[in-house]
Amino acid sequence: MRNTSTILIVDDAPEGRVLLERLLTAEGYDLAFAGDGIEALAKAAALTPDLILMDVMMPHMNGFEVCQRLRADPVLAKVPVILITALDDRVSRLHGLELGADDFVTKPFDQTELLTRVRAITQINRYRQLLLERAKFEWVVENTDDGYLIVNKSDDVLYANPQARLYLGLPPDQGELIAETFLTLAGKQYQRRPEEAWLVWPEPPLKRASRYLMRPESAAAHAFWLQVDVFPAEPERSWVVRLRDVTQEVTVQRDMRGFHEMVRHKLRTPMLGMQGSLEILTRHAVKLTPEEVAEISGRALRSVQRLQGQIDDIVQYLTMPSLVQPDVSFNLALLPPVVAQISAELGLPQVKVVEQHDLEEARIALSQQALELVLREILENAKKFHPRQTPTVEISVTCLLSNEACLKISDDGLALSPEQLAQVWTPYYQGEKDFTGESPGMGLGLPMVASLIWEAGGKASLYNRDDGPGVRVELTVPLVWPEEAEDKC
Repeated sequence: MRNTSTILIVDDAPEGRVLLERLLTAEGYDLAFAGDGIEALAKAAALTPDLILMDVMMPHMNGFEVCQRLRADPVLAKVPVILITALDDRVSRLHGLELGADDFVTKPFDQTELLTRVRAITQINRYRQLLLERAKFEWVVENTDDGYLIVNKSDDVLYANPQARLYLGLPPDQGELIAETFLTLAGKQYQRRPEEAWLVWPEPPLKRASRYLMRPESAAAHAFWLQVDVFPAEPERSWVVRLRDVTQEVTVQRDMRGFHEMVRHKLRTPMLGMQGSLEILTRHAVKLTPEEVAEISGRALRSVQRLQGQIDDIVQYLTMPSLVQPDVSFNLALLPPVVAQISAELGLPQVKVVEQHDLEEARIALSQQALELVLREILENAKKFHPRQTPTVEISVTCLLSNEACLKISDDGLALSPEQLAQVWTPYYQGEKDFTGESPGMGLGLPMVASLIWEAGGKASLYNRDDGPGVRVELTVPLVWPEEAEDKC
């Protein structure tokens, strides 16, 4: 068995170095050598050995002086030193101990005795280093911005650092056992997303899916996201759980994508209208009648006015604190025209909305901008992953007894593999393989849809249709009824 300790041998006599090399090599130690005190200080600074075996009587700088300089170095001060000396008087030994030597071996030394002392000191030094590293680790864990817990197979919390206690609403550690399981504690404030990734808790999720705890948007606070990572501490016995605040990452990435989508879709159409009208006027103005000039100019003016309106929408989007707000909702009666506009922009003529009549006065807990973003992403995917980019899409809206609206968006395109279904709602997951093998991967679009729905307190699921080809996206969103219509559900 190899010993991992490093020993620096310092002796000006070659025969002394050879003797110690033969003795210690058989024990498996890593050895380094120095022929004088100056070289010893340089080697010690480079290696930080676990032990220094040093002859006292050396030219230029004896072992006592080297030991004194080692103890004055903040890095090397704790390195154990055994002095090997022919001096057997009490005064020399006391002088060496005063200068920081840990032990003495008198020449000629007993090899068994020397090996015993070396083993004892290296083991003590290793233990001291382990305690030091443990103290450093505990300090980092206690002061980190991430929450760390240790849970066992039954989900009992064996340890929680201060940040984890803060995230879970626990009092500061006072040596008391935590009576509730991790999932019970988390369930008091957070929703588990995506739900499928939590089915095997506390074991790591299948297919590298990410786990999140999400506290929905409320009147008092914005949505809050924790990414939950699990690392095995003891196989099948306990796990280290890390809670990392990713709220800013989720919000920034989602809102940036929303902004890009809004700019791309809302500015293109009026710009094309302006460009076309101005090109006609530039090329054919002398041939046009005053009436035709007025008509084309009016068309250009309307495009400019529409562009101004779109820019106003974008400014409003940028100044909004969030796409999901507790005091903002969308009237479901406006769903058909919104879908029609998005479908026309995407070139999708076969999109139909089916809604219940008793939902005409209902509102869902999403802003119009958020709902447009959700619908656009889902319809774009329906087109992108249809074999001919001409999907037939049906959007149905139903009222649930749980005072929620359920939107189902069904297409007749390609079905997804089990791996894609498992990963599709995971924020920032990039599919390893595209749906068709040729189209771009899923990217951030569907995860953005999930984050919007989850923050509104809803649920999102996607599954292959059992009544034909394609997939069905199911979004469940809380309803916000007018006071006079609260009994509709």
